[in-house]
Amino acid sequence: MAFYSPDPAMAQILADLVRALELEGRNGLAQQLSITWLRYPLSVLGVGGDAQTTAGRGASWGGDRQRYPASVVKLVYLIAAEAWLQQGLIEEGPELRRALRLMIGDSSNDATGLIVDLLSGTTSGPALPAELMAGWIEQRQLVNGWLAALGWPELQGVNACQKTWGDGPFGREREFYGPELENRNRLSTEATARLLQAVIMGTLLSPPACLRMQAVLARSLDPDQRAADPENQVDGFLAEGLPVEARLWSKAGWMSQARHDAAYIEAEGHDPMVLVVFSEGERCAGDTRLLPEIARHLFDACRTAPAPSQVGPPR
Repeated sequence: MAFYSPDPAMAQILADLVRALELEGRNGLAQQLSITWLRYPLSVLGVGGDAQTTAGRGASWGGDRQRYPASVVKLVYLIAAEAWLQQGLIEEGPELRRALRLMIGDSSNDATGLIVDLLSGTTSGPALPAELMAGWIEQRQLVNGWLAALGWPELQGVNACQKTWGDGPFGREREFYGPELENRNRLSTEATARLLQAVIMGTLLSPPACLRMQAVLARSLDPDQRAADPENQVDGFLAEGLPVEARLWSKAGWMSQARHDAAYIEAEGHDPMVLVVFSEGERCAGDTRLLPEIARHLFDACRTAPAPSQVGPPR
């Protein structure tokens, strides 16, 4: 069953937006861009079992195309860590919580490495003999196996088994990537949107687990806090296109060939929305205006009509 109701009007808004962005001088953007956009009549934060009463409608542009997700894959590892805890596969503790907080809040690659090690029971290091490497690879597929077991069509072909790097993988990690990097992580905006929606609604794992995930995904739009943290995952990303009073839960990803973001947004006078945008290529990676412009346009499209008492001239 689809996780949202397709909306032709929203699809037309997306198509018009992509064309307009291309006309601004971003030639070829339509092939470099994936967008999944959902809107809801009411807040879906923590609705849990009542999710069907607040079902979203939405649209995608290239939403099923799998791309390298950069640090957006850390959302997958956050969810998997809570799932492993729920099953008793890893132990709770302050160091785990510190790593999860830094992995999402600061997008720390070092913290992500620890989480991937915990999820898979593997460690990085020099090349291994073939028989040992085969077992290591099997372990590193545990998150992919868990995702496949969810049975969601959006997750078919997803690959979430690699750590994230500054200078790139070495040793057994580089071998695991494949000669042409064919085993890199892969996600689509549709898959990301469904996972984020499940976290926000609180439908994938226990309510306490979802509350913990929501807490680490929450971000401030306060200008002073943003100025104090140049890598705030707000400026240059979707949230820059929002008013400061909006409420935001998000995870961005950025590297030399990608600029991505996944966000759930609530604001007075607007329908709540999930917005996931992946943009590929060196030009997109360096375009700090692209994601804010997309968010601003789609946020405005979610404006709700004023209440009847506000319509018409004052009496």
